[in-house]
Amino acid sequence: MVQRHNNQLPKNLPQLQNLIKRDPPSYHEEFMQQLKHFHNTIEVFKLSPHQNNKTLDDLVMFMAQVSQCYPKELENFPQILIDLLQSHNTVLDNNMRMTLCRALILLRNKNLLEPTDLLELFFKLLRCQDKALRSFLENHIITDIKNINRKHKNAKLNSTLQNFMFTMLKDTNVRAAKMSVDIMIQLYKKNIWNDAKTVNVIATGCFSKVMKVMVASLKFFLGKDPDEKDSDASDSDNEIDPKEVMMANKVNKKTRKREKQLNKVKKIASKNYKKKSEAPAFNFSAIHLLHDPQGMAEKLFRQNEATNRRFEVKLLTLDVISRLIGLHDLFLFNFYPYIQRFMQPHQREVTRILQFAAQASHELVPPDVIEPVLKTLANNFITERNSSDVIAIGLNAVKEICARCPLAMGEDLIQDLAQYKTYRDRSVMMAARSLIQLFRTLRPDLLHKKDRGRPTEAGEELEQLDYGKTIAKEFVPGAEVLLEEKNTHVEINSDLESASDDEEWIDIQHSDNEGNDSGDEESDESGSEEEHEGEDKEVTVKEKKKSKEEKKAERAKNKAELVKMKKEQAQKVSLERILTDEDFKQIEMAKLRKQVTTAKKGVKRKLEESLVGTPSEIVKLSDIENIYKKRKHDKQTRIESIKKGQVDREKFGYKDGRVNEHCSKTNREKRKNKNFQMIKHKVQRKVKRSFKDKQIALRNHLLKLKKMK
Repeated sequence: MVQRHNNQLPKNLPQLQNLIKRDPPSYHEEFMQQLKHFHNTIEVFKLSPHQNNKTLDDLVMFMAQVSQCYPKELENFPQILIDLLQSHNTVLDNNMRMTLCRALILLRNKNLLEPTDLLELFFKLLRCQDKALRSFLENHIITDIKNINRKHKNAKLNSTLQNFMFTMLKDTNVRAAKMSVDIMIQLYKKNIWNDAKTVNVIATGCFSKVMKVMVASLKFFLGKDPDEKDSDASDSDNEIDPKEVMMANKVNKKTRKREKQLNKVKKIASKNYKKKSEAPAFNFSAIHLLHDPQGMAEKLFRQNEATNRRFEVKLLTLDVISRLIGLHDLFLFNFYPYIQRFMQPHQREVTRILQFAAQASHELVPPDVIEPVLKTLANNFITERNSSDVIAIGLNAVKEICARCPLAMGEDLIQDLAQYKTYRDRSVMMAARSLIQLFRTLRPDLLHKKDRGRPTEAGEELEQLDYGKTIAKEFVPGAEVLLEEKNTHVEINSDLESASDDEEWIDIQHSDNEGNDSGDEESDESGSEEEHEGEDKEVTVKEKKKSKEEKKAERAKNKAELVKMKKEQAQKVSLERILTDEDFKQIEMAKLRKQVTTAKKGVKRKLEESLVGTPSEIVKLSDIENIYKKRKHDKQTRIESIKKGQVDREKFGYKDGRVNEHCSKTNREKRKNKNFQMIKHKVQRKVKRSFKDKQIALRNHLLKLKKMK
């Protein structure tokens, strides 16, 4: 019986594999027999490598499975498979090539093969015209590199592979170049290769002649803004409330479909809860890690001008250029006249082009360069001949540009745009008011006096903006609010209030002629009285002007003293104590109060006006497309409107035709309100009539017809 069992082992490789793993020394002879068979099969296979060999397929997987049991005997086994793939990679059968790759991965997982040899081979195999194999190899490369760098980063191996990928990007094979870019992007997103070298290697792909490689590299630098949400996803009507579904499941009939939907909703709710509870991850974006952003922006701009590529690809390139200019404060003056050509309301994707113009604006760009962009926006968008949506988008774009480069706006232009605050359409009116609010906090001197609003404490502390001026603080601004002793602060405030409120005219009383003896004397002295009155008026005006100038100078002096006192107090707090998170929160709240508190009497303005903060690095497309429309009513508002429409409406349903509604009803009417179980015995059911009943009915019908005649 044992002899028969042993005779079947050479043909039953899975059973032999199982026995070898349990007891390798006992089955060494059987293994050597299979190894010899393997070498003979390899020699035969090399004669026709394009054909699929099922025997070799089974032997390769068998050797890979038991390789850890006989390391000396299988020392050259990995190199045999590597040589076979390198010499016949393009002519091998798809199934045979996949089997050899699986065997090498199995050997790599058992640490019988160095990662560099295997990964370089797999990168070369990406040239093969086998989509399934390329996808399989891509997943393995990413997983293998991730496992290598799990405990600590292997700098030597990473550097070798990055250099190899750099050469693969320039490969003539489109598939290999595209796959290498995708692998590097995935490794960066998984925080495995998130260093500057990887980013700069991917940056070279932006100038590739292969369109797919260039587009993938450009999209990598654009990334995706986490704050930006789709309109469908953010719509409250489309969101599923788990409480409503659970309540409906309790009330409604329990079916398998409803139970499945309830489980799905519970999973979605728990997933959303986990997302909200997760701590935010703060990482530098790839665009910050570039070595030469100025050179890259110039090269991309020249490439965009010289080539006639699709409009979508040009938009991607312009987006990357604008982000480079805005994030690194670059100078690329030719970019602004180029993008002005596309600023037309009928232009396709015009809102994105306006977004690029705003992203490319920063404080170091000379105002003369950006001023033509604002004028183009005003002439093409903010005119009466356009629709209200176009005007609102133009005003939003002007606001985003001026938030980053406020010196580009002229006094005449801002005053013209401010007149749209009384426009008949709400979207234009709100966009204009938002622009006015921006300049109230940045440059209120450009606005009309009526548009500046009440002077706030924050406005009193504003410093004049100059081109290239840097304001270096020696203290934490606003830290004076942390001091408990505010007596000096209160006294100076009271002095400033009294000086600003007490604006009375100084009237100098002049004695009139008391002699009114006769009308003749008055007529004679009328000329001299007019001369005296003229002199008195001139003196009064001079005194008024003098008093106003003195009070103005006194207010300015008090203001300077107040600002100086606040700086000293803030510097004292910054030097003498370590500020905590609570202190910074208190400082921020005080800054917000300053923006809504008037400088005179402390009267607060309504908080509907949005407080303008520092602009973000990336311009959101929703900020430019932010058109104020009437928002959708929520459920409670709709219910209230329905109830409001039901007031003074006739009751829907059966109308009682009785003259006296208090009189009794018939039994037939009462039967409608009774339970069916009470009246079911009285309901006349449809019964099959007998022959006699049919005869009687026919007779009655004929008699009725005879009477009618």
